[in-house]
Amino acid sequence: MTTTVDNGVNVEALLEARGVLAGAPEAAQFTWRASSKWQNGVHSTTSIQNYFGLGEDQSHKTESVFDADHPAVFAATDNGITPIEYLLVGLASCLTAGVASVAQNRGIQLRAVESTVEGNHDIRGILGADSDVRNGFNDIKVTFTIDADASKEEIEALVAQSQKRSAVFDALTNPTEVSVEVA
Repeated sequence: MTTTVDNGVNVEALLEARGVLAGAPEAAQFTWRASSKWQNGVHSTTSIQNYFGLGEDQSHKTESVFDADHPAVFAATDNGITPIEYLLVGLASCLTAGVASVAQNRGIQLRAVESTVEGNHDIRGILGADSDVRNGFNDIKVTFTIDADASKEEIEALVAQSQKRSAVFDALTNPTEVSVEVA
């Protein structure tokens, strides 16, 4: 009896795209875009709609808008999560997508995937209270709880492969050139 694994990931399309893009590396160059507007205080809204990929401009089905602010304990209005929390959202969602994709490719049926992502942050750096304290996270810990038709070792291998292929994990753990300009 053959059991069909369905984690909702079209692995065949992903593998086909990998093959096509191996022969057309210029099409694999994507530019992701976000546009932010200041609202008031430290509150801003950022929208995402368009990006460039496969050699031309593309659009998501709908525009997504994200509010960023700081909590009341920072004397702010708390109209959204902090910008640094968005890094945690990105990391959690990227790793989770990877787990689902790798599981589908390996024929492992998932029943539940949950993660907790915690970033330790000494805010004295961003406040300018101590110039020896960095502005960003000191460390980040990701803990997965996965219920699947697989052994503990197979589940650990899913997470390891997801981590290996995660764009967000890579961006956070390797230096990325960032330039800031004023138009």
